[in-house]
Amino acid sequence: MLTAQFNYLEGKSLAILNKEGKVIDEHLVPEIKDDELINMYKTMLLTRIADTKAMQYQRQGRMLTYAPNKGQEAAQIGSAAAIEERDWLVPAFREMGAWLYKGVPLNQVYLYWYGNEMGSKFPENIKMLPVSVPIASQLNHAAGIAMASNIKGEDEVTLAYVGDGGTSQGEFHEAINLAAVFNAPLVVVIQNNQYAISVPRAEQTKTKTLAEKAHGYGIPGIQVDGNDILAVYAATKEAVKRARSGQGPTLIEAVTYRLGPHTTSDDPTIYRDDKEVEDWTQKDPLIRFKKYLIDRNLWSEDEDAKQIEEYESFANKTFKEVENSKEVPLEDIFKYHYEKMPQNLMEQYEEYKEYLAKGGK
Repeated sequence: MLTAQFNYLEGKSLAILNKEGKVIDEHLVPEIKDDELINMYKTMLLTRIADTKAMQYQRQGRMLTYAPNKGQEAAQIGSAAAIEERDWLVPAFREMGAWLYKGVPLNQVYLYWYGNEMGSKFPENIKMLPVSVPIASQLNHAAGIAMASNIKGEDEVTLAYVGDGGTSQGEFHEAINLAAVFNAPLVVVIQNNQYAISVPRAEQTKTKTLAEKAHGYGIPGIQVDGNDILAVYAATKEAVKRARSGQGPTLIEAVTYRLGPHTTSDDPTIYRDDKEVEDWTQKDPLIRFKKYLIDRNLWSEDEDAKQIEEYESFANKTFKEVENSKEVPLEDIFKYHYEKMPQNLMEQYEEYKEYLAKGGK
């Protein structure tokens, strides 16, 4: 068991690839088919390109406030790749890679950040909740979904994400404690990107790690190198297997770094220095995984260049379609709050419809 082998109380952290993409211990490498490894890398690459483009669109005034993902792709895709189609994914707001790997089309990702709520209306086969901006509030929803799976006897696992700052919220405690008490099939990945906006991780909590918070709830926990996609996958795969077999939740701390700003409204130069960013840039998860695949003759620089060109064109084309998208139907603004609109919402809907009919905007 990885959680026993890499005991956070002994200062141990799981890592499989070093920053040069070399395997540290062959015995730790998880079994992943070659085509899945390539798919994981391609999704990382698409995430990086789509993310970079989104930053550009926002700076051009063509997109609303955006939360960049650069540097955190391994933590997202490594974990999302470890669940199955039947499983639930509950994101916070910085999980574009997990969205894409789960099957959400890029145009829906862009629609959301463009300000069109249709970006939260996923295809029926995708078991995923929409973005949740209030910090850690999504964890209570995740715990509830996992508990419901148990009650209904469904063989499903719920994978949820939260940031390092989110572990300081009451909702984090409530959700993990509830899931632990009821033995719910929940896996929580903490994307420890070192900052809760401008507040450094060290000022969030006095614990040496965030993984050790699992100890207080009586559940397994593990800290992993969040820039090592194989380590994230291996830890999540084990946690999912444990949850599916009825052994309850697991807490995973993925130690990573937000290379960009918290959002496009943030200026990170105010609270961190360039050397720190440069040091973490040397640990870039995308470059690390590419080197690993090239060493295994599964990828090449030529393939990489072609794929980058294709994804850049795809991202540009997709965003232009988003810019030409129609307004959200008025009814949709009201009807997705509940399975059936209650009377008060029906009244608000009719009142606003009448207001618009009279020329209101």
